[in-house]
Amino acid sequence: MPVSYPVHPRRHTRHRALAALAAVLVTAGALTGCSGDDGPETAVETFLGGWRSGDLQAVGFIQPTGGRVPAGEVTKQLQALAGELAANPPELTRTGEISTKGDVATARVKVSWALPGGARWTYENPVRLKRGGDDHWQVIWEPAVVHEKLEDGDRIALRREPAQRAGVLDGAGQPIVAPRPVVRVQVVPGEIDDVPGLIRKLDTAFKAIRPALSPPVDLGDLPKRLKEAKPDARVDVVTLRDEAYRQIKPRIYELPGTRFESEQLLLAPTREFARALLGSVDQATADDLQAHPERYARGDLVGHGGLQGRYDERLRGVTGVTVITERTTPEGKVEPTGTELFRNDPKPGQPVKTTIDVATQNAADAALRGQTRRSALVALRISDGAVLAAANGPGAAGENLAFTAQVPPGSTFKVVSALGLLDRGAVTPQTTVNCPKTSTVEGRSFKNSDNFELGAVPFATDFAKSCNTAFVALAPKLGPDGLAQAGRTLGLEAAWDLGADAFTGKVSANGSATEQAAAAIGQGTTLVSPLAMASATAAVARGKFEQPKLLLDPAPAKPAPAGEALKPESVSALKSMMRGVVTSGSGSALADVPGEPVHGKTGTAEYDNNPANTHAWFVGWQGDVAFAVFVEQGGAGSKVAAPIAEKFLRGLAAS
Repeated sequence: MPVSYPVHPRRHTRHRALAALAAVLVTAGALTGCSGDDGPETAVETFLGGWRSGDLQAVGFIQPTGGRVPAGEVTKQLQALAGELAANPPELTRTGEISTKGDVATARVKVSWALPGGARWTYENPVRLKRGGDDHWQVIWEPAVVHEKLEDGDRIALRREPAQRAGVLDGAGQPIVAPRPVVRVQVVPGEIDDVPGLIRKLDTAFKAIRPALSPPVDLGDLPKRLKEAKPDARVDVVTLRDEAYRQIKPRIYELPGTRFESEQLLLAPTREFARALLGSVDQATADDLQAHPERYARGDLVGHGGLQGRYDERLRGVTGVTVITERTTPEGKVEPTGTELFRNDPKPGQPVKTTIDVATQNAADAALRGQTRRSALVALRISDGAVLAAANGPGAAGENLAFTAQVPPGSTFKVVSALGLLDRGAVTPQTTVNCPKTSTVEGRSFKNSDNFELGAVPFATDFAKSCNTAFVALAPKLGPDGLAQAGRTLGLEAAWDLGADAFTGKVSANGSATEQAAAAIGQGTTLVSPLAMASATAAVARGKFEQPKLLLDPAPAKPAPAGEALKPESVSALKSMMRGVVTSGSGSALADVPGEPVHGKTGTAEYDNNPANTHAWFVGWQGDVAFAVFVEQGGAGSKVAAPIAEKFLRGLAAS
């Protein structure tokens, strides 16, 4: 049912009106009601200005029957008649010429009220004036001056009708967030003899729910809430997705005092489904109501975070509002009179269509499900750059690390370094490049993981085994900004218009010899996001950069232009080396993944001065899907990120 829209009067406006009223009442006995002798035009303009400001002392008023009306009384009646709109006076404009017949003049006034939700209620109303014996024009005061349908004792009231919220759609045009069944678990205090025992049983049951179906349920404050509630009240314990409730229903359904109410809420397919990217839809918070009292009312659904928050205005539509009149009964009850003054019907929201693929997103979420550290997995369709999945592990706490993390890429950046070296003709996959245990540049020592050494081997082997010292030795061949140039051919550092916040990377350039050496192995000042690395990987697989696409409608206004085609001989060599990472190198965990060949690169990225502190990475592609896996403080990419990538691809193959 429509509810009345709460109005929060501005304190200073109310004080000003009361001060003006007090001044009017003090001087009312001496007021002559003069409005000047320049004709009815001056009297009307003075009245309109006083209506807007709340100060009517310069205006003379008479009743339709001819008796004088104190200006202070008119001020009170204007406030009362305006009702829920009293805090925001209307815009007032006289229109056309004033018609005069004898001692009576009639002016036409355009009245325009701002209504909640951005609508305006505009109408024309007559204002009548009468010339007194002293030739002064006075306003004939009656409720119809505010609106022709208003009578004594009426007040304007508002009824809101929320619009139908639109959904966020997947790449197939189907709603991702849609009404889904939930069950509210409640307890009645008066029917519980053993509160601690009930809570223990509920806690055991809730802990048995699969993590993918429900977050942990905190019952810490339930005893206090039960104690403070009325004996016959229904105290909410938790709202569960229907599948979570069904999992534990046999354990809790017969517990004393329990009640269960079914309803529907706007939810994604699973609790974790692209959660940070999508955001959430919840009832308006106190902060929402305080920040936008003209937009939200208690009980409204509001998007928070992610796409739901960014496109909330589009998704929520336009709230309908009806202007009616109310009146206080002799018993003191305020009731509608049945008179409708204006109606602005709600306009449903417009959906936001994304490129997300449900099966790919589910596989990505499942691959990260066991992670306790902050982590992310991004998947793109190589053929058109569509973002198929953006998953963030449980530790990300709602942050979309998949798009916005700014972290060193470690050895996954050897994809970029190798491309730069191949483009310059500095190496081929067969070029022999020494791989010692350590290499020193300007006094700084660089080493390989676990201090391995390969000796003099082909560059393809250095790449497959992720030999840091080989790349450190080759760094001077890239020149001061060769690495940054190679990165830009893959779309790094570009201005992307994705429809969501995204970090496209910052590649080291023009640094010292030590910095150039560090940057060649993805350290130093180079920073990327998982999305940036997934896009760079897709560019290699595709043969040129295409900006990732996330939103199809509304389509971003200024996507980055496509890059030029990469050198075919460089791309061919790099693809071969990335395949070698899986078949005989550090990415062997993916060697037996079913389906098309997997290409990839592991990464172990130091993020401070302690070599023991590292992020785990894996980037790669299979078929038409490119992806990047990142685990913050995860350790070695080959041991942590590569198995996550394997789990993702196996899950995708099984979907």
